[in-house]
Amino acid sequence: MSRTLIKNGWVVSMDKAIGDIRGGDVLVEDDRIVAVGRNIDAGDAAVIDATNRIVSPGMVNVHQHTWQTGLRGTAANWTMFQYAENMHATSVPHFTPEDIYLGNLVGALNQLHSGTTTLFDWHHCNATADHSDAAIDGLEEAGIRAVYGHGQTKTAPRPGEPPFSETPHSRERVERLRKGRLASDDGLITLAMCIQGIGFSVWDCIEHDVRLARDMGLRWSNHTGALGVPFLAEDAVRRLDALGLLGPDADFVHATNLTDDELKLIIDRGGSITVAPECECNFGHGNPVTDRVIDLGGTPSFGVDVESNVSGDLFSVLRFGLQLAHSYVAEANPRPTRVRDTRYLTPVALEWGTIGNARAIGMDDRIGSLTPGKQADIILTRTDDINTCPCHDPYQTLIFMATPFNVDTVMVAGKIQKRHGKLAYGDAALRDKLEQLTASGRRILDAAGVFKAAAE
Repeated sequence: MSRTLIKNGWVVSMDKAIGDIRGGDVLVEDDRIVAVGRNIDAGDAAVIDATNRIVSPGMVNVHQHTWQTGLRGTAANWTMFQYAENMHATSVPHFTPEDIYLGNLVGALNQLHSGTTTLFDWHHCNATADHSDAAIDGLEEAGIRAVYGHGQTKTAPRPGEPPFSETPHSRERVERLRKGRLASDDGLITLAMCIQGIGFSVWDCIEHDVRLARDMGLRWSNHTGALGVPFLAEDAVRRLDALGLLGPDADFVHATNLTDDELKLIIDRGGSITVAPECECNFGHGNPVTDRVIDLGGTPSFGVDVESNVSGDLFSVLRFGLQLAHSYVAEANPRPTRVRDTRYLTPVALEWGTIGNARAIGMDDRIGSLTPGKQADIILTRTDDINTCPCHDPYQTLIFMATPFNVDTVMVAGKIQKRHGKLAYGDAALRDKLEQLTASGRRILDAAGVFKAAAE
């Protein structure tokens, strides 16, 4: 049995029964948290000195297309329609399984570097089963906790084939993973389905795919499209509910084009509504629905979305999402603003990125807070760096001051994945993978021709 005592940190537990403890300790045994408090007697346990560190749960990123890591910095000048054409229709056919492996490995390592310990990998660049296996290989090698979301490509059909919007999800390919390497719901990597859904499918495919997810006992996630883009199936949210297919296993990403009644129905049935605020603003999806979801009694979940467009760290996502919510509240009230809406204080934003996001993916019983009995997914963030010192309020430091480079230590299931600011993966090995990733991205872009065309 391995035992580690994280000692003398500013513990932000995200567990209301435990609260925050300045000068607190967290004791880890193997992969579990066993005690949180002050002056814990841990005998001969290995000690991590957390002086001048915030000790908090690892971040949970519930929406990212990690396969795009090799195309970072290419999509920020595109609209959503240009992204669909340049990325999915034009670039995706040039991705090999090796490209997917590299993107997922480096993307997942960056999540760990950024303080994210759990990643929902929304994978829809999987033309073959080998692409899916390569994606899972990358996640496993990185050492991150992840939900691998099996999706479908959105490339142009071959002659005689239906478009992707009329193509149901493959039972054979999902079943292969569900009965094979991702059969367990308790492993570090688990399985979900990412369907074309209400934004990109005709009704028969929507119903088929949701029923398939139910048959497989899997959570399912879908994009809803964007404001102003017509649906291919009318009233899909209500129709799903009428068939008993709308529940806690459902996730609706973006939702900017859903009515309040539809949002309320998803919330009332226990489903999640995932916001990617930076990408939504950049691509023109419409205003993020953070405030609408909260006004309707729900809690939004948050994800990065695409690193080809924005930075991959959840600190930035939460900061941007909170600031937008502040702006919406200010616009809806008389000026000057004199009172802060308490629904949008910094502890709320940290809750979004930890226990809230864990709840959204059905993992709040095992991650998302520093609660004895839960998995030891823990991060330590330095408060004595030039941009974080002094720290008077750990929530404000994390949400408004911190960057990935302030993350000192990352632990996943009790295993150290980053220490003293360095990934456990190793500098030489990482440099080699980064060089391979660069070559991979350049080859894809050259073959697709989209980045050069977009820049001209």
